[in-house]
Order: sequence, then structure tokens, then C-alpha cells
Amino acid sequence: MDYKDKLVLGPMVRVGTLPLRLLAADYGADITYGEEIIDHKVIKCERRINKLIGTTDIVEKGNGSIVFRTCDEERNRVVFQLGTSDAVRALAAAQIVCNDVAAVDINMGCPKAFSVSGGMGSALLSKPELIHDILTTLKRNLDIPVTCKIRLLKSPIETVELARRIEKTGVSAVAVHGRKVADRPRDPAKWNEIADVVAALSIPVIANGDIFEYEDVQKIKNATGAASVMIARGGLWNASIFSAEGQAPWEVIKGEYFRKCILWDNDVKSTKQTLREMIMHHSCLELAEGQAINKTDTFLDLVKLYNEDKYYENVKYNRLIGRAAE
Repeated sequence: MDYKDKLVLGPMVRVGTLPLRLLAADYGADITYGEEIIDHKVIKCERRINKLIGTTDIVEKGNGSIVFRTCDEERNRVVFQLGTSDAVRALAAAQIVCNDVAAVDINMGCPKAFSVSGGMGSALLSKPELIHDILTTLKRNLDIPVTCKIRLLKSPIETVELARRIEKTGVSAVAVHGRKVADRPRDPAKWNEIADVVAALSIPVIANGDIFEYEDVQKIKNATGAASVMIARGGLWNASIFSAEGQAPWEVIKGEYFRKCILWDNDVKSTKQTLREMIMHHSCLELAEGQAINKTDTFLDLVKLYNEDKYYENVKYNRLIGRAAE
């Protein structure tokens, strides 16, 4: 995978599922990251082909819950982001998914408790030896690119030093979120400190932080010199941010997203979470639509809420026809 001059949909917990990734790609995203998935969960899974809807599913043994869903359409651009704190476990997990994704990325930036408490995410930033162990183990044993995503450390010098150690492991690229662990989303991203990393490395650096309009892509590239740009929240709120032709109305994007959820049989919890995130940014969950989403229990409830009964029935009918033709 080439990491130069790319627009990237960043990893986002609970919302970075197949429908959002495909929607972002429709509007111009070259690379799309899935949500972080913990190695402990992946190694309890098996790979299954879902012929009915045309997907490859990583499914938890025993309960059959889908941990990761992908399809041929995104095979050459989807990145599987892994949460891990152990090289052997990371490799075992990566080997389950490596034939169906374009690259594997190690999350070293998430500051949330569920990651940090397990020694994963941003907890890795203070463990350079462990980082080296994980990345070199994956590089030696996988035939696809290995990358990682980090946050800024306490000082620019420390960030650069860590980035240089990461580069020596042979990774294909490193994404840098321009915030420190203690920073909050409302705190401005420090593009100047991303620029320090870019200047110090020879591998591609993917700049991430505060890209909310298409015009911000060129601004962050000019400010940092980064090879590529990663958009997370901006892509969630309106996936057409990836389009040079200008953003489409968010209500249109919301509808396109939901129809992809129907088409790809997306999990109802993930679908509701993503819709809520879209609505919260543009209006308020206390409004009628937000309240109505909160009251839904099943996917069919959502279908009725958005008056997509006809599309839903057409998808079901086409699947039955496809099954009968086999």
C-alpha cells in the first residue's frame, strides 16, 4: 500500500464499521481504518464467508457475534487496527485477518480507560521496548504493511525520539494525532509538533487532528509536510468531507449511510451510535429524531423510523433471489 498523497478515514470505536468505511470511500477516502479491536477478542474468532451478503466475517466462536466485517470492495484499502500489549498475541490476532485486509495498524494513541488499563493504546507510548517487540514481530511474519498510530508525548523531542525508534522497526508509515494523552478533543491539535516528526523521518507520516473541511486537508499538509492526511470525526459527521467537489448536506449523507447499513446488515448498536453522532454534531439528541433513535430496539425499528421499508424489502428480496440461484 502506498501512503503518499492519500486521504485516510481514521479509526473510531463503535462507528468505523463497513458501511461508514464504504461511504467514505465513495466520497474519496483512499484508505479506511476499521475501529480498534482488541487482540484478546480476535484470537477467539474464526473467519467465515457470508455468501448471502457477500462479506468476510471475523466471528467470535461460541456466540457467533461478528467482531469485524469486510468485503472484496475494500480489500485493497481497509486497515485493521489492533489493540495489543503483547507481541505473540498481536501476531496470532493479525494472522486471522491478514489475508482480508490491506494493512495492520497498532493502536498506540487511544487514551480511553479500556485500552490503557490493559497496557494498550496510549499506554504503549511509555514502553519503547515493547513497541519494538510488537512491530518487529509483525513485520517479520506478515506479508502486508504494518503501521502504527501514536499521539504526541510530553515534549516534541520525546515524540521525535519515539518516532525514530518506530521507523527503525521497518513499519511502512506512522500516523500522528496532534494531541497529547491528557488533551481533550476540544483542545487544538498541535500541527507544529507533527511537523517535527515529519522532518525527522524518511517514512510517510500521516497527519491527524482538526480536519473538519476539505480545505483543511491542504492546510495541514502545508503546516506539517505530512505525506497523507487522516480524518476521523470530520468523516463521521459528514463523509463527503473527502470530496474535492464540496460537502453534501449531512441529511443526504445520513440517508446514504443508513441504506448501506441495511445493505451490509450492520449491527444495530453500531448503526444507532453512528446516527446519534451525526445528529449530535448537527443538531441535538433532545430533538425528536434523537429521541426516536434512542427508543428503537431493533434494526427494523430504525428502518420504519427512516421510512426505508421499501429499500429494506428490496434488499431482502434480492438476497432471496440470489440464494435461489445458487
